Amino acid sequence: MKKIKLFAVLSLAFLLLLGNLAKADEGMWIPMLIGKNYDQMKKQGFKLTPEDLYSINKASLKDAIVSFGGFCTGEIVSKNGLIFTNHHCGYDAITSKSTPQDNILDNGFYAKNYGEEKPIPGLFVNFLVKMEDVTQKVMDATKGLSDKEKAAKIMEVGKSLAAEATKGTNYEAFVRDFYKGNQYFLYIFEKFNDIRLVGTPPQSIGKFGGDTDNWEWPRHTGDFSVFRVYADKDNKPAAYAVDNKPYTPKKYLPISIKGIENGDFAMVYGFPGRTDRFLTSHGVKLATEYVSPEIVKLRDIRLKAWKEEMDKDVAFRLKISSQYARIANYWKYFIGQTEQLKRLKIYDKKQQEEANFTTWAANTPEYASLMQKYSDIYKAYEAYAVHRTFINEGFMASEWVKIGMQLAPIVNALERAKNNPEALKSIKDRVEETVTAYEAVYNESADKKIFAQILNAFYTDVPKNQHPQFITLIVEKYWDGSPEATFKKFANEVWEKSLIVKPESLRAFLNNPDLKALEKDPGYQYAKNLIPSEYIKTNFGSIITEFEESKAKLDHLYIQALLKKNEGKLMFPDANSTMRISYGNVQNYSPKDGILYQTTTSIDGMMQKYVPGDDEFDLPQNLIDAYNAKNFGRYGKNGSLTVGFISNNDITGGNSGSPVINGKGELIGLAFDGNWEAMSGDIAFDKNYKRTINVDVRFVLWCIDVLGGAKNIIDELDIRTK
Repeated sequence: MKKIKLFAVLSLAFLLLLGNLAKADEGMWIPMLIGKNYDQMKKQGFKLTPEDLYSINKASLKDAIVSFGGFCTGEIVSKNGLIFTNHHCGYDAITSKSTPQDNILDNGFYAKNYGEEKPIPGLFVNFLVKMEDVTQKVMDATKGLSDKEKAAKIMEVGKSLAAEATKGTNYEAFVRDFYKGNQYFLYIFEKFNDIRLVGTPPQSIGKFGGDTDNWEWPRHTGDFSVFRVYADKDNKPAAYAVDNKPYTPKKYLPISIKGIENGDFAMVYGFPGRTDRFLTSHGVKLATEYVSPEIVKLRDIRLKAWKEEMDKDVAFRLKISSQYARIANYWKYFIGQTEQLKRLKIYDKKQQEEANFTTWAANTPEYASLMQKYSDIYKAYEAYAVHRTFINEGFMASEWVKIGMQLAPIVNALERAKNNPEALKSIKDRVEETVTAYEAVYNESADKKIFAQILNAFYTDVPKNQHPQFITLIVEKYWDGSPEATFKKFANEVWEKSLIVKPESLRAFLNNPDLKALEKDPGYQYAKNLIPSEYIKTNFGSIITEFEESKAKLDHLYIQALLKKNEGKLMFPDANSTMRISYGNVQNYSPKDGILYQTTTSIDGMMQKYVPGDDEFDLPQNLIDAYNAKNFGRYGKNGSLTVGFISNNDITGGNSGSPVINGKGELIGLAFDGNWEAMSGDIAFDKNYKRTINVDVRFVLWCIDVLGGAKNIIDELDIRTK
């Protein structure tokens, strides 16, 4: 990832000496090194040993934690490979198995036996086997190389170390950098590809509150789903087969239904995605003033167009629901992050930190001018930030554009393989898979509207001196009195005349491809202009490359300097999708003067929010009936049922579905969200406001048991009451 030059090849173990740079509730800590935090964890209520958390010599909690699909976390909760994760993590799988005739997304589903469990093609889970510090090996291999040579060499060394570590096994491995390329770890995984859907609540429970409650506390969302890992007869990874058996794990989590109280120890164990806690003030300004507002605007275009069509057609709603949820989630995230970065005055705080750093670094030539160099590169790049945002968030928002960019190579491959039936069939199968996936989310009215409105936004928001030639030519040819009318006119012609925009036309074209016809196609001509080799002719590409390369060098030096400056103190690295532990406590908070948010929410609050027939706040009848009858079984307390709770754990995207574990190593909940007042968390952690929102495991079990009638699932679990 980043280029490296380690200051005296200090080991991470030496850097993580006792001390406390961060509060105990802040930090996503490396499991292998969690012993450095052990005394603090014990003070907060942890009852186990560091080896109970991470060990390669015996079963430990790490063996019960999985990377779920590479985008979420899950936990093993039975000796038969049962997985708990979030509903939103399983959303793709759930929608893929939903039809208007068998609508498990809306109605819910619980398999009553193994035979009813639903295979999910493409879904996988990874178990961490072990990790190893390979910093010295990387440093030795890259010593004396230039920056460009180092980047290539690091990739080469990473592949070599991974191959060596997995030789003769069914494992997979990769090397990941930490501290912006100042540290390197090798991760070895075991990957399982036969994953089956076991259960899901109706989305009126799993997604209760919708976009309105997203990122908010108090919360009443039953955000969970249930899957199972399958293996071959030897308990090894295998492709899906009817005779595969439920996987027998090394470790699974017992479940506590004793309940939680304010101040109880809480630990989140999972795979957080990305944080950028060492981002400079210049990066904060870029995000809040340029990038995030544009992302919000572009996503809003998509969401509004989709919602209009979703309300008309249940089949389209089922097809697009997962994609809509993903886009909506971070649409609101960027709104909240911008608001909280400004409210907490993070830019000003970063400026002060950087001034202090510059004073400290004044007598060290290598670091003395770092902040000025940051200022210079951001000043040169700032004017292009909005333009860059349009590449992925704008131009690539239309699925057919991404396909169109690949069509020439596809047509050439089909031509080359025409005398090789086996190769031709393989290519055609992949092509059909791509077209089918596009067809599944296609909606002509919404897609045409999105395409035209995003082009209009680009024309309006990006400085004219940055417009690529193809945009100028579109405007000249189709001008119709205003940019909005012009791009609407262009969109109508593309949809009318292109062979590649409509799925049925695209399929017909690929069944009888013609490169000459493709070159004349208006849709392809548009998509072709977005291919990097074409788009880079605008000089835009070199500007981005120069900024990224310069920033990477400065980031590496800045973190290197901070490690020196804070030597002897605990300093956790940014999240990078590797396994981490975050520990803290169940803890209430006050969002503003005169208000105190309690640690738990109950089904009473859920019923208070209930709005019959509403998209976001409806509830299934059996939940209402059980509530009225106070039928909470062993999961309720004092005539009610806890739905969610908050803790002060440090999490981010990727932690969704992570187990929340008490001091005895028992599952008490599933992490699924952060709170509005601390949306700055990926860039700046705030100890006063940062909270993790969790669904209480008692509510999960109640939904499975009382509402779902899935006693077979409950019987698998190790449920503890004390």
